[in-house]
Amino acid sequence: MALVDIPGSKSLTARALFLAAAADGVTTLQRPLRSDDTEGFAEGLTRLGYRVGRTPDAWQVDGRPQGPALAEADVYCRDGATTARFLPTLAAAGRGTYRFDASPQMRRRPLLPLTRALRDLGVDLRHEEAEGHHPLTVRAAGVEGGDVVLDAGQSSQYLTALLLLGPLTRTGLRITVTDLVSAPYVEITIAMMRAFGVEVGREGNTYVVPPGGYRATTYAIEPDASTASYFFAAAALTGGEVTVPGLGRGALQGDLGFVDVLRRMGARVDVGADRTTVSGTGGLHGVTVNMRDISDTMPTLAAIAPFASGPVRIEDVANTRVKECDRLEACAENLRRLGAEVATGPDWIEIRPGAGGSRAGGSRAGGSLTGADIKTYGDHRIVMSFAVTGLRVPGISFDDPGCVRKTFPGFHEAFAELAKVLRKDGDG
Repeated sequence: MALVDIPGSKSLTARALFLAAAADGVTTLQRPLRSDDTEGFAEGLTRLGYRVGRTPDAWQVDGRPQGPALAEADVYCRDGATTARFLPTLAAAGRGTYRFDASPQMRRRPLLPLTRALRDLGVDLRHEEAEGHHPLTVRAAGVEGGDVVLDAGQSSQYLTALLLLGPLTRTGLRITVTDLVSAPYVEITIAMMRAFGVEVGREGNTYVVPPGGYRATTYAIEPDASTASYFFAAAALTGGEVTVPGLGRGALQGDLGFVDVLRRMGARVDVGADRTTVSGTGGLHGVTVNMRDISDTMPTLAAIAPFASGPVRIEDVANTRVKECDRLEACAENLRRLGAEVATGPDWIEIRPGAGGSRAGGSRAGGSLTGADIKTYGDHRIVMSFAVTGLRVPGISFDDPGCVRKTFPGFHEAFAELAKVLRKDGDG
């Protein structure tokens, strides 16, 4: 059995940094993720005038309920979507002029539904180039609050940004959502706001956020469930066993639901109070699954799909086309490079058996699939997903293996160690 220590959740770390910055007092974040995205978020807070103290195992943030300490700032958001969407929203609650820009990859990603909602709330927000994209400038004078309508069909981060803003407004927010993708991420936000002293109400499709601000606290970041999916998938694919401590029945992250997909495909899954174990059984069944709520794990499933005994069809994942890259097409393209048979539609992908079915221990490592150079599009999840495929298909390489620094700088080393254990299990 392999016991895998997964780094802290990117989603939780980003939300915790926002909440800590907005809270009254000093917040300590325990075991935050240290990656390009989260370091970029912390750096952005520093650029806005917040004090962020960082040690290897904990970060301390001096909260400023009144908003950024500086009246002017220029913030570079790197590749981070949470940074690029949450920090302008946080800045809007203060007073000053704040400019935000991001990497070319992040500049391509959409922002318009959040922009429109903030403008509807009276925020002076201007895009410098393409409407609905970075760079942008916020001329902040605080936010009164009130009612707003939001389309969160592209990203739940738009709703999360407004929910986090709500307690910083003068009268609170009522956010009516017309469409919502990745709903479990919103539940993460609401649970974390509760930990910082704010209770969000719900009336049908309307979220009710009271004013009054946040309370500083000590907050422990749980391991990243999206990152854990690669290690769980590795166990299911090879017939090995992987346990991830810190992710169990009480976990906030919806992406832990990926193990339920593996269970449907034939793996043994044990979700305990504070750990989850996945064991491969020597076979993977075909499956049709709606992954709207756990779409970040869509590439993980796509990467092991050719080894199933029947077709694997993944549905309702249109939003994966506007992530770091068009993940749906990136998965299809790379699977075809390896020799798999793939079909796609606007919001679905279907992978047909390409390896003669799965067998424990990798004794038929790839079947009809052959190694190839994976085109990553600079997307960390494409690299980590196809690393799992590489357990059964020799000769897989990546055009940009280093892009995993976005969420897991030590991924390749950790996965190589896991591979040694799984191969040993398979031999014995």
